[in-house]
Order: sequence, then structure tokens, then C-alpha cells
Amino acid sequence: MNHSVKTNKGHILTITGLIAMVLMTLTKIVPSSQIAGYSVLVGIAFFFIVEAVEKTPPAESGLRFKTFFADIKKPWVIILVLLPVVSGIVTLIVGDLVFAGDFRAHIMGRTDSMLSFDKTPVLIFQVVVAALGEEIAWRGFFVGRTMKMYPFWLCAVVSSVLFAAGHIAVGNFGLVLFDVATIFIDSLIYAAIVRKTGNCLISTFSHILCNAAGLIACLAFI
Repeated sequence: MNHSVKTNKGHILTITGLIAMVLMTLTKIVPSSQIAGYSVLVGIAFFFIVEAVEKTPPAESGLRFKTFFADIKKPWVIILVLLPVVSGIVTLIVGDLVFAGDFRAHIMGRTDSMLSFDKTPVLIFQVVVAALGEEIAWRGFFVGRTMKMYPFWLCAVVSSVLFAAGHIAVGNFGLVLFDVATIFIDSLIYAAIVRKTGNCLISTFSHILCNAAGLIACLAFI
């Protein structure tokens, strides 16, 4: 298979995967819908399928374990990695102050069906796997592929809007809006990390730290 054929097939698969992710995420127009969550599985599948079809060299993959330490040492990357951790804690504090303690309960309720809060080893595993899956799908596939076709800022904003929308949950409108807005901001940071490093494993690390800090803060005040 020559290069142009592989590129065309990869492009068609990319568009197919992107459309599927968008359509599934838009089902969150009904907050109780669970279909949007499957967009992550779709993104993960298409990430690996497209890389396999295009025969992407390991050094150019959007998921590189071997270059992790070299990538994280790139200018400004450490700061970007730590920003969501700070924003996660600040979000929890501000949210609880503004919504009289209800914000923490909202976060716990939104994640209760996915996380085992009473089993620490299982909880750690779930946090790591969830963050890795979301980063492969939304930053590795969605941002990584779209920014080859469109300006980065557009790809970052669109992907972040969709990613945040996928976290919409049933609840008070203002509280949900605040939650989604902070997720949108963190998503922009994860996208910036991928642009800086080309490695969604670095954004995964940032995502894990952010989620862990948020969960520890939540559990500490129960």
C-alpha cells in the first residue's frame, strides 16, 4: 500500500471517528444520557486503528512511553502539567463557597457510578485508566488528528467544548455550568500539553494528578 493510499484511508477513518465522537457527545443534550461516555471508547479505537493503517512510526506516535521524560522536560510543560492540579483544588474550594457545599456533592454524585470510593486500590486504578482513556481519545485522537487539518486554537476549543459537554450531569443549572466551565478550561490545558509535546501520555499524567487532587480534596471534607 503506497503512502497516498494509506493517508487517504487514514483521513477517511479519522473523519469517521470524529463524527462518531461528536454525535455521541451531543446526546448529552439529555443530561441523564450515558451514550456520550462511549465516545471515549470510539476515540481510543480510532486512535489505534488510524495509527495502524498509516503505519505511524513509534517515534511519531501520539502515545509515546519511551520519550515521556524527554517530553515532560520541554519548555513550559511542567507548568502546564501542574496547572490543572491547582485549578482542580481552587475549583472545589470556590465551588463549595459559591454553592454552599453542594458542589462537592455534585462532583461525588457525577463520578459515583464510575469510581469505587470505598476501595482505594480499585479507585486508584480507575482514576488512572479513566484519565488515560480520555486523553487517548480526546487529545491523542481528536486534537492530534484535527490539528493536522485546522488551526490548533480551533481544534482545542472545539474538542474542549465537546469534552466538557460530555460531563454534563443532572443538577442545578448554575452548578452544572460552573462544573462544565472548569472542565473546559482544564481540557484546553491538556490540549496545549499535547501541542507542546505531541505525546498524550504527558497530558494523561496531568489529568491523573488533577483528578487525584480533586478526589483527595473531596474525600478530605466528607
